[in-house]
Amino acid sequence: GGRLICIDRDIQAIQEAGERLAPYADRITYLHGNFGDLETLLEEAGIPEADGMLFDLGVSSPQLDDPDRGFSYMHDAPLDMRMDRDEALTAWTVVNQWPREEIRRILYQYGEERYAPAISAAIERARETAPIETTGQLVEIIKESIPAAARRDGPHPAKRTFQAIRIEVNAELDVIRPAIEAAARRLCPTGRIAVISFHSLEDRIVKQTFHRLEHPCTCPPEFPVCVCGKKPSIRVITRKPILPSEEELEFNPRARSAKLRI
Repeated sequence: GGRLICIDRDIQAIQEAGERLAPYADRITYLHGNFGDLETLLEEAGIPEADGMLFDLGVSSPQLDDPDRGFSYMHDAPLDMRMDRDEALTAWTVVNQWPREEIRRILYQYGEERYAPAISAAIERARETAPIETTGQLVEIIKESIPAAARRDGPHPAKRTFQAIRIEVNAELDVIRPAIEAAARRLCPTGRIAVISFHSLEDRIVKQTFHRLEHPCTCPPEFPVCVCGKKPSIRVITRKPILPSEEELEFNPRARSAKLRI
């Protein structure tokens, strides 16, 4: 019987959720926005505090499955990758206009791509002839940059590069810490914050943010008592992340990399 608030930066995802959850329309309020602006959005919605908050990080299945959005390396589509189509930065801009060293940096940092130097150099060479317009073109450039032996084993050769560009375009990692901090401020005393992450970079930020909110003291270790006055604002329930069961993976294979912290 409670009130539910759904926040998403993708207006299409909000519309689709509204259609799926039409029977509960009188209980759900949909807000178009970035959860990095959580506190402002809740303020505008007139919600002082919440009993629970669930963060589902990263890209969604509908975004991956929509070939026109440019998220997937399995479909040939315009280079876009924006979760919020009102934003200016697109994957096309990153691929065609950013310096090679910046592309190499994000491939290393966000994709943990060992062949980042070769891929970024190949992108630079290709765009000198003509702009790289589609995901299919980018996939071919990536494949040609990776040794054949490496392409035969492991995940799709373009997976890490697409992940890195998508994270950069949507500033996905930048908003996790402030969103969790805002959630802690807006949570009722018995409430819960649950965060589902899908790769190690996200999970690391979630873990570190939870730890800092639970142990905020900044006094030097040699001090016998705390004098900074900073008090814990949360209590971590999951010392280790909860992983999907084998049963869940049978009907939802994309949950394989999911980690839940509460």
